[in-house]
Amino acid sequence: MSTNGQPTRPPLESAASTVSVSSSRGMPSGAMTPRSISEGEGLIDIERNDRQYGTLPEGSNLHQRSKFKKRVKYYVPATSWIPNYTLSSLGGDVLAGLTVASMLIPQSVSYASSLAKLTPTTGLFAASIPGIIYAFLGTSRQLNVAPEAALSLLLGQAVDDIRHDSSDPHGEDGDALGLHVATIITVQAGLFSFFLGLFRLGFIDVVLSRALLRGFITAIAVVISIEQLIPMLGLTALEHLVHPETTWAKFTFIVENLPNMNKNTAAISFGALFVLIFFRTAKRRFVKYWWIYRIPEVLVVVVLSTVLSSQLRWDQDGVDILGSVNVSTGGSFLRFPFRSSNVRYLRRTTSTAVMISVIGYLDSIVAAKQSGARFGYSISPNRELVALGASNIVGSFIPGTLPAYGSITRTRINGDVGGRTQMASLVCSGVILLATFYLLPLLYFLPKCVLASIICLVVISLLSETPHELKYYFKMRSWIDLILMGLTFVLSIIWNVEVGIVVSMIISLLLVVHRSSRARMTILGRIPGTQRWIPLTENPEAEEDVSGALIIRIRENLDFANTAQLKDRLRRLELYGVSPHHPSEEPNRKQATSLVFHMADVETCDASAVEIFYEIIEEYHNRGVGLFLTYLRRGPHTMFDAAGILDIIGPDAIQENVAAAMSRLEMTHR
Repeated sequence: MSTNGQPTRPPLESAASTVSVSSSRGMPSGAMTPRSISEGEGLIDIERNDRQYGTLPEGSNLHQRSKFKKRVKYYVPATSWIPNYTLSSLGGDVLAGLTVASMLIPQSVSYASSLAKLTPTTGLFAASIPGIIYAFLGTSRQLNVAPEAALSLLLGQAVDDIRHDSSDPHGEDGDALGLHVATIITVQAGLFSFFLGLFRLGFIDVVLSRALLRGFITAIAVVISIEQLIPMLGLTALEHLVHPETTWAKFTFIVENLPNMNKNTAAISFGALFVLIFFRTAKRRFVKYWWIYRIPEVLVVVVLSTVLSSQLRWDQDGVDILGSVNVSTGGSFLRFPFRSSNVRYLRRTTSTAVMISVIGYLDSIVAAKQSGARFGYSISPNRELVALGASNIVGSFIPGTLPAYGSITRTRINGDVGGRTQMASLVCSGVILLATFYLLPLLYFLPKCVLASIICLVVISLLSETPHELKYYFKMRSWIDLILMGLTFVLSIIWNVEVGIVVSMIISLLLVVHRSSRARMTILGRIPGTQRWIPLTENPEAEEDVSGALIIRIRENLDFANTAQLKDRLRRLELYGVSPHHPSEEPNRKQATSLVFHMADVETCDASAVEIFYEIIEEYHNRGVGLFLTYLRRGPHTMFDAAGILDIIGPDAIQENVAAAMSRLEMTHR
């Protein structure tokens, strides 16, 4: 009792200590107790299963309904943000939706026509339908889901390869074939993304290195720029006759046919590109003036070039124009994507669909996480995969719709202009749908070379970060990243983008496996005059003061992957220590007579790891080496006991800490 008559609450440490003692009864001597694992664990964690006053019984109908509502809000975010939507957010969302739509309409037409080699409507539907689905299922409030240049190029290459198997690749049959190929690729990409999320594999964004992605993006930018030079120079008709396949072949085709270019087309396209670059540069200098900064330069150039083309009749001077665009995609607006006419191309397009899914997700999750960090909310990678997958699956019901994923640039613009909820995505999609059905006829005289210029502007954005990345990797002496980046780039240019990214992904995954297969271990030494043991590499004062004793700290959990080389690595530490060495060199240390394992960092270990550890313990025991296990946690203790390791080393080999093990060791040597 306190002096004022109120009961005094026991200190947290003493309470935890009491529970620690009671909970550790029945544990073998030396095993880690809850107190030794977590010094500050409080009563609230220990009594977490007790139902507190005012809570609902878990079995009640009301509790079940409440739990169900929470699950629905979690997996379908629209059920949470729509009921709580306020009119104060509407102005910013509408402005953001209109701004992004004004940029997306010409971009989507460009991606579909110039990169995917399909009709403009396939890009416009991809910029609208998936965005609506994502608005209901996605966890990011600013992510804009629409076609991307790199993904459209991958799809276009697949369409081009299959289309040239037909007798008339650039006729009506070739166009219909392109719709079939695009549909089956989009639905496969959607299914792959959906199942990756369903099986909780959203961690793949941390597996593939940033250098690989930078090499891929740089290669994509170069490939796109070379491909777009053909329509910008008015060489499209000639290309259809020659049909150069690789990027290098297309480059040589351009160089050889420069004298045959259409000068009017070249002047229009490079003039449009110059105006676009000028607008973008000028906007950066007038950031303070929002009415200048938010001018959609792409839309301005499209409108101006269309008006000039219609007035000056550029089409009569040999300049290719967009012409009439049929919004219909076949006999029916909606069609089941797994029809026989689509499925026949399933095997030939699966690898492309998988790459589109992975690359699209990586771009999307980076954009979503940046936006979440900026506006203060969390992103679920697995739910993002499900939302992106569902968006593309639904989109594939409209024949020819391109794959749609998130964009870092559009997402940033969405947030800058005022988008605060998924309503901005719905507004954007609605505007694009209206443009698809009612405004396309107004673009009849739009020069196709201007669309290529718009894509070249995107290429400049893709290449802008490459010098910074190269400088950073050189500064950090990250030679592996530089090699990976260069390999991706070279293979993508010499062969094709698919070969470059697949080979680099395999190498990246092998590097991850290689690094994860080496369990982190180090040798501990004592600080003179103390009972503290720390890694020899962290403090030059630490020393091994007991002859023949080797103290090894294992610094991570043990599993089948990182214990495969455990025997060899222990042997090398025993004979060579922590200093760098080559296996051909003579050992600079004597064999250990005692071995102490510091296992505080080992929280879990699987059966395969325990089996290998058993073999290690048995080998050292047969050599007559004294063995001790310190800081052994409950989980590994149970596994070691079941495997028979404790029977080999005996109960005295399990000590609470290194100091106790060393004291025991010194007693045995007396």
